[in-house]
Amino acid sequence: MDSFLDFEQPIAELESKIEQLRFLDNDSGVDVAAEIQRLQRSSRSVTRNIYRKLTPWQTAQVARHPKRPYSLDYIAGMTGEFQELHGDRMYADDYALVGGLARIEGTPVMLIGHQKGRDTTSRVRRNYGMTRPEGYRKAQRLMQLAEKFGLPVVTLIDTPGAYPGIGAEERGQSEAIASSLNCMVGLKTPIISAIIGEGGSGGALAIGVADVVIMMQYSIYSVISPEGCASILWKSAEHATEAAQAMGITAKRLLGLKLVDEVLDEPVGGAHRDPTAAIASLKKAIGKHLLSLTRLEPAELLERRHQRLLNYGVYREA
Repeated sequence: MDSFLDFEQPIAELESKIEQLRFLDNDSGVDVAAEIQRLQRSSRSVTRNIYRKLTPWQTAQVARHPKRPYSLDYIAGMTGEFQELHGDRMYADDYALVGGLARIEGTPVMLIGHQKGRDTTSRVRRNYGMTRPEGYRKAQRLMQLAEKFGLPVVTLIDTPGAYPGIGAEERGQSEAIASSLNCMVGLKTPIISAIIGEGGSGGALAIGVADVVIMMQYSIYSVISPEGCASILWKSAEHATEAAQAMGITAKRLLGLKLVDEVLDEPVGGAHRDPTAAIASLKKAIGKHLLSLTRLEPAELLERRHQRLLNYGVYREA
């Protein structure tokens, strides 16, 4: 029950009844299969109706769901093999960002992604998915290695933002992000980025400059978290709901603004309810884009990427 969000209480109540009937079925010998099936159909219908009209703030809650698949889950499901590489060769290895060599649909790639933790120990170790400067420098090292050997780069974005601690600032957090952006703009190999959960601030953008940006249906992408925006504009994080509405953080909104190229539908109720299906969907989409991008010459690839970036924010006066 603790995995249900506040707006999912009608679903939680139905699932609780189903569990109670299963317990009764197992212990009493009474056949309640028909009633369980009826409740399951009802649960699916209620879930579908709730998720059809999610608000931006509710979408943000789904994007942060603790059972949502993370980068390592996608990597395990999309690749037959993954060789993780460590360290930035200057300071340390940042466990909030993982990367290494893999194959997707038979194509060798360099896979890089933010990684949150599942329990308290792993969350602390991975700093809740908030990358430090050494993480972005590790990413740059891996991207340059990919360029050297002609490998496409695939990045998985899922972070509240870059870590704002004093140590990170002392080691050049802003420079590391800027350097990563610069690296990706000029990288002479295809880049595909997928936003699988939270796409927060420069921490997300630092590995998000790509030829194709894919966004999962219930993920979010924004310059700042709704709570951070509310704290600035209203001096209180309690206004996060209004901030989320105003910021345009949802996949559908960002697709309309042409800031992302494709939105992938998630299973009913979000990726955490059927991770296998969500992972298979992303794998198929990445494979499709790899096939088209690897056919381009480096010069054409760079020109298309530059034009894509220059077209951000273009508008016409009426």
